[in-house]
Amino acid sequence: MANAATQGTMPGMLPASEHSAQLRKAVIAATIGTTIEWYDFFIYGTAAGLIFGKLYFPHEDPLTATLAAFGTYFIGFIGRPIGAAIFGHYGDRIGRKATLIATLLCMGIATFLIAFVPTYASIGIWGAVILTVLRMLQGIGVGGEWGGSVLLAMEWSRTHGQRGLVASWPQFGVPSGLFLSNLVILAVSAWSGDQFATWGWRVPFALSIILVGIGLWIRLGILETPVFQALLDRNKIEKAPIVEVIKRQPREIILSAFLRMAEQAPFYIFTAFVFAYATVTLHMSRDLILAAVLVGSCVSFVTIPLSGHISDRIGRRKMYLIGAVVTGIFGFIYFGLVDTALPVLVFIAIVLSLVPHDMMYGPQAALIAEAFTPRLRYSGSSLGYQLASIIAGGPAPLIATALFARYHSGYVISVYIALCAVVSVIAAAMMPDYTGQDISREYDEE
Repeated sequence: MANAATQGTMPGMLPASEHSAQLRKAVIAATIGTTIEWYDFFIYGTAAGLIFGKLYFPHEDPLTATLAAFGTYFIGFIGRPIGAAIFGHYGDRIGRKATLIATLLCMGIATFLIAFVPTYASIGIWGAVILTVLRMLQGIGVGGEWGGSVLLAMEWSRTHGQRGLVASWPQFGVPSGLFLSNLVILAVSAWSGDQFATWGWRVPFALSIILVGIGLWIRLGILETPVFQALLDRNKIEKAPIVEVIKRQPREIILSAFLRMAEQAPFYIFTAFVFAYATVTLHMSRDLILAAVLVGSCVSFVTIPLSGHISDRIGRRKMYLIGAVVTGIFGFIYFGLVDTALPVLVFIAIVLSLVPHDMMYGPQAALIAEAFTPRLRYSGSSLGYQLASIIAGGPAPLIATALFARYHSGYVISVYIALCAVVSVIAAAMMPDYTGQDISREYDEE
């Protein structure tokens, strides 16, 4: 159990008013920060599905160009575990706050520069090369963001019974970023019209620099979490946290990665692959798909924190298992509706697609972060979370495109989603559940 020194630095020992104020600031800073980071990350995915194939791989047939564009998209997911290792190390060494400022700068600058990358018509294949490098930097930035944002909020939580809800707010940044990115692209698409492929697509990337400035201002005004401050006070900082967490908690890292198969892979099929699938294959309106994803992200504003709250009542693992099973079933419903190519049914399918995802994504932050001991928590949770990018989110649009190219059926993609769900059900069943327990103590003290 935690010793007296530890307890003296915990949030419960702070005056109630001061703690509440710091908790609010931490949650706001974490949520706005993740919103900005995911806005940056998602506009690339949308642009890859809509326009990058034509601009950077113009001599390929539409299907091959789409595959090539999603290939550059995948590079960002390779960068995410790298970012998790780099920023996880510093997050456990120098603190959550300083590290989160660095991740925001890394992501924001890379996104801003994408707005100025010349196309194939200007510099040939070098345009795609530059795009790939900047996408890698995006991935590194977002790879270090998640762990710090979740810990910033969760480690200020006063009571064990609200950690699922509190930790779900940084997750709220995903639908917020998705909403914002699709809203801006939809607005720019309407504004630029036929010029969208010429210059319109660059505007959302350029606007990101404004969001970065807002995010920096907010994050500079927050305090370090009491859990990390306690580690400093007790001289519990590890010299090589990444090495240490791999040695001490490899099981939790691996389970965290496989846990996300049913959450992350379908998410990028529903929010990135669908643009290419609906516009190129089904010949549907670009703006209809953008609007549907926009409305779907609004639904997530409710379902993510609600799922986190429910996990405080029934347990993280149980809530996650329910979400994984529902996702496996919903994949068949989704493509059954989308393949009709009827605008109303396609719209309904896309709007509802994030609900099963959110049933997992809400409790996921607390489920993963709670599994790691405090002095290794940033490194362990970030690494486990971001390793899923290589096996789930990154290859998902590529796999979906390849499956459709081979079988010409959305049904096969549904089978792929169901298989991802099976993997997550097994991983969730094996994942430790610390719902309602003290997360300030070191798990290896006893």
